[in-house]
Amino acid sequence: MLKFYDISLEIKEGMIVYPGNPHPQIKLYASIPLNKTNESLICIGSHTGSHVDTKRHLRNEGAGSANLPLDAFYGKCKVLDLTNVDKEIHREHLESHSINPGDIILLKTINSQRGYQEFREDYIHVKLDAAKYLVAVGVKTLGFDYLSVKKFEADDDVHQTLIENLTLFEGLNLAEVPEGEYTFIGLPLRLDSDAAPARVILIENHTG
Repeated sequence: MLKFYDISLEIKEGMIVYPGNPHPQIKLYASIPLNKTNESLICIGSHTGSHVDTKRHLRNEGAGSANLPLDAFYGKCKVLDLTNVDKEIHREHLESHSINPGDIILLKTINSQRGYQEFREDYIHVKLDAAKYLVAVGVKTLGFDYLSVKKFEADDDVHQTLIENLTLFEGLNLAEVPEGEYTFIGLPLRLDSDAAPARVILIENHTG
């Protein structure tokens, strides 16, 4: 029996966004009974909710979301339970887990337990030594459970190290997902931009 987890955030008006990013707007431009159908105009930032970052996020000449490798959006993945980590994730927190070349790795922290009701500047984040470790191992896709993987307003190389070397999904909600192995499906919108909102699900295969 297959069990599905939707780990993407619902895009809606009033949801939290990273400070400085635009808030989503969803407005009816045609509505029943005045019109024959309901149709909406949707205006969102490229980094709204669950999304995938691209090299163009960091530099003008970088490749956009239309050029991301399709195999980075699908495959077996591992959810690592890092809910015992306080403040920041270092290499030492990852070395005790089995991480192999080509893996899709999702980092579950207390960010997921705290939820996405309001933006928290003190969210758990990834430090540079951990980012370099994930790249050195050869992880192909990394998923993180907050709107940014790096420290709030930090001017460091975490984003660049990860985005230049793997596919990075941010804004995931892993609150209901136990540590373990799953099938990952993360499909960004097909647009060529600095980032793209995505619907992300995990599939757990129960064989018993």
